[in-house]
Amino acid sequence: MGKDNRWTTYSEDQLSELNALAEDYKSFMTTVKTEREAVCEVVKRATKAGYRSLDEIVEKGECLKAGDKVYAVWMKKTMALFTVGTEPIQKGIRILGAHIDSPRLDLKQVPLYENTEMAFLDTHYYGGVKKYQWTTVPLAIHGVIAKKDGTVVDVQIGEDENDPVFCVTDLLIHLSSEQMTKKLGDAITGENLDVLVGSRPIVMKKDEDGQAASVNMDGIAKGVGSAKNAGSAKDSCSEEAKELVKKNVLAILKEKYGMEEDDFLSAELEIVPAGKARDMGIDRSMIACYGQDDRVCAFTSLDAFLRVENPKHTTCCLLTDKEEIGSVGATGAQSHFFENAVAELMDRCGQFSELALRRALASSRMLSSDVSAAFDPLYADAYEKRNAAYFGHGIVYNKYTGSRGKSGSNDANAEYFAWVRRAMDDADVAFQTAELGKVDIGGGGTIAFISALYGMNVVDAGIAVLNMHAPLEVTSKSDLYEARNAYVAFLTAEE
Repeated sequence: MGKDNRWTTYSEDQLSELNALAEDYKSFMTTVKTEREAVCEVVKRATKAGYRSLDEIVEKGECLKAGDKVYAVWMKKTMALFTVGTEPIQKGIRILGAHIDSPRLDLKQVPLYENTEMAFLDTHYYGGVKKYQWTTVPLAIHGVIAKKDGTVVDVQIGEDENDPVFCVTDLLIHLSSEQMTKKLGDAITGENLDVLVGSRPIVMKKDEDGQAASVNMDGIAKGVGSAKNAGSAKDSCSEEAKELVKKNVLAILKEKYGMEEDDFLSAELEIVPAGKARDMGIDRSMIACYGQDDRVCAFTSLDAFLRVENPKHTTCCLLTDKEEIGSVGATGAQSHFFENAVAELMDRCGQFSELALRRALASSRMLSSDVSAAFDPLYADAYEKRNAAYFGHGIVYNKYTGSRGKSGSNDANAEYFAWVRRAMDDADVAFQTAELGKVDIGGGGTIAFISALYGMNVVDAGIAVLNMHAPLEVTSKSDLYEARNAYVAFLTAEE
């Protein structure tokens, strides 16, 4: 560990600044629980800070110059922000790259079903999760419903205090003797991570025309089909008596969102923990909430980025999707979105050529801003103490990640990390180095190795997290503050 716990070093002014940052972060995390919500919130903050859409600038044929501020968004789930520097872009960009997706439960395309007069939503978990952690906790539904007519409806149920919440059920202790003999990873299966959403059957009545109708909770009749069109009265009655709880759920969704059951086919609905980000600990030194991997680094990267005006080198805050499943797809770091955005930026600055673009990417320096594992003394056997990250000791640098024999890692260049160390010390930023647990126990990865394919210098730099990938993750407010300051120092450091 070596250095003092940073909490012991702060002045009153620093503590005031730290607490203000933590409050803003809690507000951000309460608002943002999906990658779409993250992009929406970042665009709001960037626009307020004077950033303009790169797409609009391209469409209007406008030119850019040093000091100009722009952002680019792709599919509403990944984005990059740039501040144009005074040096030519081909001399390199200072990049803070974080991901804004987090482990969760996604709805399958045909999710809604009824079983013994209970309605469930069928899910497919996203990213690495301990499945048992997702049972018996309050859950919310966030996402969008894209309809065939082109309209897109935002959905958020479970966050307002007047909203209902949902949960994945678990077997009561009185009947779980067999379940308790299973291995921890087998006790809850992926197919049993279904979300309970209803148990009240719809009330079926006939209206004045003899048409079958439902009565919603406000007592308003809603037509659900005609007996005349459904065949014989006997067949109609038989059909009407089936899956009445599911029908009630669909009637409510229809009334609130104009949604038909088939609209699930083109919906992106995510099941996430319900509730606000909260202070944790009697001393209020920590923050507890969902999704801190990796939105804690996205937030601090953005906050640092927005503070740097008129940089020498062009600066970038890159926020990507799909990291938790390998950075794949059109919105993951492996897509060409970032490269294309840099090309458009250089073109608007009158600096583009294919060779200049390649030089810009190869000459860039990046912090892959992703979280690290905080040392947990209750599970000390999983860590190697000399190479572990500790709360209150600042931003964590992982020179390499990967697993076991550094498989899948980006192993940062020694000369580059020496420059990073100097930048941190010059700015009086607390930092520590770590590995992700003992060598043979596990490991992990980030977007670092993907950006390094361009030949640029990249090292992982993030915040230590307890309970990583669980519905409730924990970070230190001190580390939040030090990480923000570290990102500012990186963006402004001399060569």
